Amino acid sequence: MIKHDLGAVTERLFHVFSSAEFLAMKGLANEVPIFIQTYDPSQDDDVRAMVKAIANRLRTKGLDVTTVDLFELVLQELEAEEMLDDLLRDEATYTKADLFDTLKNMSDPTTRLIPRLIRAMGTSGTQLTMLTGAGRVYPFLRTHTILESLQPAMLRHPVVLFFPGEYIQETGGGSSLRLFGTLPSPTIYNPYYRATNLDHYKLVPTK
Repeated sequence: MIKHDLGAVTERLFHVFSSAEFLAMKGLANEVPIFIQTYDPSQDDDVRAMVKAIANRLRTKGLDVTTVDLFELVLQELEAEEMLDDLLRDEATYTKADLFDTLKNMSDPTTRLIPRLIRAMGTSGTQLTMLTGAGRVYPFLRTHTILESLQPAMLRHPVVLFFPGEYIQETGGGSSLRLFGTLPSPTIYNPYYRATNLDHYKLVPTK
């Protein structure tokens, strides 16, 4: 994978995210307001710092912005169930299969993660949510499952997922994600589940 110039990405995303057209979700037709920004997995730490910096700049402009790390969200679920301390203490006694099943159950999108994510997005005044940690929650939580589970949530503002890999939109109408550039997800054909690729996103001109 080609590494992004994160300085240039920062300025481009700040310009897009601070625009009234983007915040008003113009040009999306019937698709949900979910966007994906890809990056090289080796840039993960720098991207998390970039997201924090962009959020701070947007807040300085008076925008209501929420940032959520998906891995931290899973840890919050474990804490809420009073399982985190026990899991950390007894981790060595778990088989890999048992640990995987526990984490997968605690991050179930329908019953646990998406309801917690919706709460984390804040009040109705939130104008933008940025999600990180997609690589950190693999393999017990997959990005395409998050996208599919978010669709029924009736999102009222743009949600941007930062993805360490490739996002491929196929000529036949489907789309797929390649985590770390190598691990493919199932192809998604339902247009309501297709996220907009920010690498190719263009603002709708103001009339």
